[in-house]
Amino acid sequence: MAPRGSPTIRRRELGALLRTLRADHELTAEEVTTRLLFSPTKLSRIETGQSGASPRDIRDLCVLYEVTDPADRERLMALAREGKQKGWWQDYDLPYATFVGLEAEAVSINVYQSGALPGLLQTEEYARAMLRAEVPPFSPQKLEQLLQARLTRQALLAPGKGPHYHAILDEAALHRRVGGPAVMRAQLQRIGESAQLPNVTVQVISFETGAHPAMESVFSILNFEQPLVSDIVYVEGLVGNIYLERPTDLERYRTIFSHLRTIALNPSDSISLLTRIAASYA
Repeated sequence: MAPRGSPTIRRRELGALLRTLRADHELTAEEVTTRLLFSPTKLSRIETGQSGASPRDIRDLCVLYEVTDPADRERLMALAREGKQKGWWQDYDLPYATFVGLEAEAVSINVYQSGALPGLLQTEEYARAMLRAEVPPFSPQKLEQLLQARLTRQALLAPGKGPHYHAILDEAALHRRVGGPAVMRAQLQRIGESAQLPNVTVQVISFETGAHPAMESVFSILNFEQPLVSDIVYVEGLVGNIYLERPTDLERYRTIFSHLRTIALNPSDSISLLTRIAASYA
């Protein structure tokens, strides 16, 4: 089972604190790197949470920023230590490791999927069929590695422990025969079962709805309870995965998700539609 807690989040908390301290002392990044003989890239990666900081880094920054309170110093040191810990996902060499690290500590996740079903709700057979469709193809060993990582991620939705997970699915994803009829029948049944969990909500945008603003997109909105960690929109695509944190971007995607929630079938009717489609996979 995948434990909750994330070094990715600890690094982002640390970076936010260090940015605040630098701003409070009215120092530019260039001034800090010059005084501490840091490379600009190193400071940038620490402040944005992309890499961890060593105890020496924290000691030097505390001196520069005049952090003298032992409790404040220890908080920074603790975040640095926790940020250096190994997340379970690091054993799998995932191309979306940053997302998994963020997902692990989100308090709520809002997802829109148009052509495929969300990874956290996939059966093993559906996930395997999806991974086999990749171009260029994965080696058998890599495919199994990615499959196990995807299944391990699903422990996140354990009742009473995980975030609130709200998935809005385009009806097209329910009709695409990934893996064949038997796989799809089991997959849709699995989604119906998952929707019974107290922390999971599933809605479907039916074909009858027609055009809507997210038809050509796939995205997730991750919300965090830590005040120093900004919420994030994760947008997937063939050209790469994008992380959006600007307030204007967050507001735009939240508005779109709210609209999708309004035009989608309510949860009860969504599960009824899903059940009928599952029954058609004879």
